[in-house]
Amino acid sequence: MRDWDDLYPLPVPPSWVPGAAVGILSLHFIQKLLFPYFWADLRYLLKVLTYGARMEMYRLQGRVVTVLDKFVKLAEKQPHKPFLIYEGTVHTYRDVDRRSNRIAQVFLQHEALKKGDTVALLMGNEPDFIHVWFGLAKLGCVVAFLNFNVRFRSLLHCVSSCEPKILVVGADLLGTLEEILPKLQKDISVWIMAKDSTFPNVHTLLDKIEAASEDPVPVNRCSANSLKSAVLYIFTSGTTGLPKAAVISHLQVLKGAAGLWAFGATSEDIIYITLPLYHSAASLLGIGGCIQLGATCVLKKKFSASQFWNDCRKYNVTVIQYIGELCRYLCNQPVKEGEKNHKVRLAVGNGVRNDVWREFLDRFGAVKICEFYGATEGNICFMNHTGKIGSVGRTNFFYKV
Repeated sequence: MRDWDDLYPLPVPPSWVPGAAVGILSLHFIQKLLFPYFWADLRYLLKVLTYGARMEMYRLQGRVVTVLDKFVKLAEKQPHKPFLIYEGTVHTYRDVDRRSNRIAQVFLQHEALKKGDTVALLMGNEPDFIHVWFGLAKLGCVVAFLNFNVRFRSLLHCVSSCEPKILVVGADLLGTLEEILPKLQKDISVWIMAKDSTFPNVHTLLDKIEAASEDPVPVNRCSANSLKSAVLYIFTSGTTGLPKAAVISHLQVLKGAAGLWAFGATSEDIIYITLPLYHSAASLLGIGGCIQLGATCVLKKKFSASQFWNDCRKYNVTVIQYIGELCRYLCNQPVKEGEKNHKVRLAVGNGVRNDVWREFLDRFGAVKICEFYGATEGNICFMNHTGKIGSVGRTNFFYKV
């Protein structure tokens, strides 16, 4: 009898197939050896190009779409979704939109603000910081974020350098206002987040907000003519002299707002912000990033190492922002049971040391840490989207090409 192989001979592959297989395996080995992040870099580059193409399409269509425009659209699309959670109180997208409308209406009625005028904002982390910011932006004003840790001479320098028509001060910073008020320029109108004032010639805002209309202001007030026009002044820390105002354009806000999305955050994420809102990390990357995603933000008045993980568990936080020292403070806390019992999957920030980075991962679990580096007044940044320990980013294969 003939063998089975004689009756049904196995097909013989073409002679080039083994060579091709060896070639593919060799290329894979070379790629892993020389370009280990090739596919991650490619995916990241495609995301960046997609975002850039969308912005270019808007430009070609003659449309100038800002982060504020995106927020207003989200307030219409998902009005009941939480936008801010602050000290247990939920503020939906609609809530924030309507309260910012009220603030815009107050200043529209009581102040002769023109489109492009500057308003200085001296407030701590609280929802009304964002309400005032958005309300003034709806009037087409440039908002200057003042560092509330800066006092007297340096603070007066910051106020005078941005030449504001109005200074808005938070209720918890009235002591700081009292220090600078005698030296403040007389042509600056001062408003405080209170119903009553003991200061002469200082206006109150809370009582007027309650009586104001929720109707949106005319669209032509907030519409931007160019993405390169100024929308914010954010001050440097002043480590080499007095603080200096970095001019932030609509385009820079859009780029900053895309950061969390570029690192892999989604609309389902809950972002925890403990950094001060007067800085670009919290305001542009954090608040702007939430708007870009259509996500939810948990806002903290001030960072607390002892309350950090409890807050993360309480609010089901999935994304956190940090600076290097923040991670070190968390690692210096006494060890407790269940420290990996949380939903945080992504941490975005800068300045964490290698040893702290490793200790953070060992102690608090598999959190992807994405470092970036960029100066507020700079025009480039580096982003470590792969989570490689110790890196703030690099010029990858595609950038070199």
